[in-house]
Amino acid sequence: MGAHRTDNRWWPLMESQLTSNPKPSHVLVVGAGMVAARFCETLRELDPKVRITVVGEEPRAPYDRVHLSELFAGKSPSDLEMLPAPWYAENDVELITGQRVVSVDTASLEATTDAGRKLSADRIVLATGSAPFVPPLPGIDKPGFFVYRTVEDVEKIRSWGASCKQGIVIGGGLLGLEAAKALVDLGVETTVVEFAPRLMARQLDEAGSRLLLKSIQALGVNVVLDARSQAIVGEGKVEGLQMADGTVVPAGMVVASAGIRPRDEVARASGVKVGERGAIEVDDHMRTSVAGIWAIGECALHKGMVHGLVAPGYRMAEAAAHDIVGSSRPFPGFVAATKLKLMGVDVASIGDVNAAGDDFDDLVVKAPCAGIYQRVVWRISDRKLQGAVLVGDLEPFGELSALLTSGDPVPADPRALLAPPREEGAGADPIVCNCENVRRSKILQAIDAGATDLAAVKKATKACTGCGSCAQAVTGTIKKRLAERGIQVDRSLCAHFSHSRAELFDLAWKGKIQDFAILMERHGNGGLGCEVCKPVAGNIFASLWSGHVISHGRDALQDSNDRFLANIQKNGTYSVVPRIPAGEITPQKLQVIAEVAGKFDLYTKITGGQRIDLFGARLEQLPLIWKELVDAGFESGHAYAKSVRTVKSCVGSTWCRFGVQDSTGLALAIEERYKGIRSPHKLKFAVSGCARECAEAQSKDVGLIATEKGWNLFVCGNGGMKPRHAELLAQDLSSAEAMSVIDRFLMHYIRTADRLTRTSVWIEDIGGIEELRKVVLDDSLGICTQLEAQMDDLVKGFRCEWKVALEDPKILQRFRAFANDERPNPAIQFVRERGQRIPAGNEQ
Repeated sequence: MGAHRTDNRWWPLMESQLTSNPKPSHVLVVGAGMVAARFCETLRELDPKVRITVVGEEPRAPYDRVHLSELFAGKSPSDLEMLPAPWYAENDVELITGQRVVSVDTASLEATTDAGRKLSADRIVLATGSAPFVPPLPGIDKPGFFVYRTVEDVEKIRSWGASCKQGIVIGGGLLGLEAAKALVDLGVETTVVEFAPRLMARQLDEAGSRLLLKSIQALGVNVVLDARSQAIVGEGKVEGLQMADGTVVPAGMVVASAGIRPRDEVARASGVKVGERGAIEVDDHMRTSVAGIWAIGECALHKGMVHGLVAPGYRMAEAAAHDIVGSSRPFPGFVAATKLKLMGVDVASIGDVNAAGDDFDDLVVKAPCAGIYQRVVWRISDRKLQGAVLVGDLEPFGELSALLTSGDPVPADPRALLAPPREEGAGADPIVCNCENVRRSKILQAIDAGATDLAAVKKATKACTGCGSCAQAVTGTIKKRLAERGIQVDRSLCAHFSHSRAELFDLAWKGKIQDFAILMERHGNGGLGCEVCKPVAGNIFASLWSGHVISHGRDALQDSNDRFLANIQKNGTYSVVPRIPAGEITPQKLQVIAEVAGKFDLYTKITGGQRIDLFGARLEQLPLIWKELVDAGFESGHAYAKSVRTVKSCVGSTWCRFGVQDSTGLALAIEERYKGIRSPHKLKFAVSGCARECAEAQSKDVGLIATEKGWNLFVCGNGGMKPRHAELLAQDLSSAEAMSVIDRFLMHYIRTADRLTRTSVWIEDIGGIEELRKVVLDDSLGICTQLEAQMDDLVKGFRCEWKVALEDPKILQRFRAFANDERPNPAIQFVRERGQRIPAGNEQ
């Protein structure tokens, strides 16, 4: 909703009218959404005696509309209720559901519902919210067209989607991507159609939107940008969406989720002033143009703005409740600050992210391969923060939001804004929940006062009662504090499994479980699973049974890259990374790579892991490229997988005059043994032939350095975003002894680490290097023989994943840009630079 000038002349008059009756006896709330629930809760806290009546047109109590998509993951509508069912009766709040208020007599303050019921009050609060915008397209009356707004909408989508293979979501904003996530969870091949030239154009800058697009495409979602929808087509039901250029995107269902429109029809019909473009005009106390009537939430227009987020809605509810009881907490407006997870991608937008020009300066931090992009913008003249975009890493969100709200200048060194937070004890007290402005200290106080789970902390602090995106941070704070106090901590993987990853690994192993449905039936809490537990289960099965990761229905469990056995790149193409063990390669194989790269015009680069990466392969080209490589003796390098990636080496004693051991030979043996083995996170190895350490073994998960007596074994290093020096586990080992200890170390890590946990973090979780030595060297748990046997089984079960894929026609069917069209994706464009092909838009 755009800003426009508002006439405030009627507010002083209304205020004088209210002073004649300062004490309310009956408050009627029109609308029963999230903001209405917050208003009722706040008003009851301020006035225990006032009578409250709430009328809502939906057939249920107020619920958390922000998390509707969780219904597709197994939650029930009751799980989303804003307040416990008994709360209304216990707090003398009359809740009327299934009736819609159609008019209000502003003179008598009497409301009439569509059922003919008359409700009188001395205060009325309009919390009618908003309705989804439905594009005026021919064909929206066809079966298979839906909007995405209510529980009933979800139930209809789920019922229809159960037998639907392809679906389209109109809208690439916040709501559209939520709807797309819902279809993906149903197993529907999903296409997002967006009118704007980029996703989330209002919330993200161009670079942030590009990274989000890449991440979403990596999940197998098709995205069509800069596209105008023309009509919904089909004989008797939805069969596709026709675009303005005449092309038809096939689909069995279309979901419109392209924005909202304020529900102001009751106010209009009753003579309450609305803005030129809709919504009910209010002042800082949420008063409307009619004495005795307030408006809050998405139906309200404050200083020319409609706020479509839950956080400002809550502040409006509190402002109205305070004003009604005679106190004052005016609504100051709201600087947009949104943090959420879109289809598994963490995204945050703060303030004006598109501020640009000579008056502004910015700082950008990006690591595209890690899926991270951060940008802050400030005004040069007064150094005030204007906006920020965060994708992938939202750690600075709370402090950036607070800085924008306070108006304080950015630090002299703006890099401090995106620096890692200070450790506890160094004075840090970050904001954990932005919706409620809750700092970590308040959460810790609640825990110390007896709140031992998320529900209790939410009740005590209001944290995580808004958009819910801070749930992981709040839960992490709870677990850490409880552990410090010696209290047992719940380590449930997600809502579907009340077990940790390590416990699920053990259950799957002992129960010989190789199927997600069986795992859910025996050890889960019901439901279809989610983006947390599905990839974990797929990883566990691969780590136990060596089955092909996308055969026999396991493709639905995998992360995006695993689904196509390749890493998706920023322009929608894929990289091809054949394994080159220890970096050793013959001239003949080098020639094969050169011929393949030339034939398919692939960008070629030698990596830091002593491999050759080939970039720019289209999805439909992957099988053709890999067939030539496999026929020449190459295997998958597993660059797309949470597995052993590379074993880097120097030439060692074979060629180097300083080398004391054959580092290349040992590196070859190690890579041959551990190739393809799946683990909680990626693994990198290195072997150096002398103390000069040319292979950088001490920055790897597993590193070996030659001595005159054998090999020193270092573990749990990391040279990535959070570097950690590897620690010495054992020294002067023979090659055979080293392999044996590595077997134990890797299997212990695979069995006990949490999801997506690097060995550098895991070592701290298990108590440090001394504790690790006790397990894998001293056999303190009596499991060393078992660990070695498990590793032997995994090694014996290895088959090159691309070789298997090329032999399976069902797997090969997935390697097409479009399900109904064998032509390549025309949106993928290239230019040439330095003699090679690169994505268009990146040329210097």
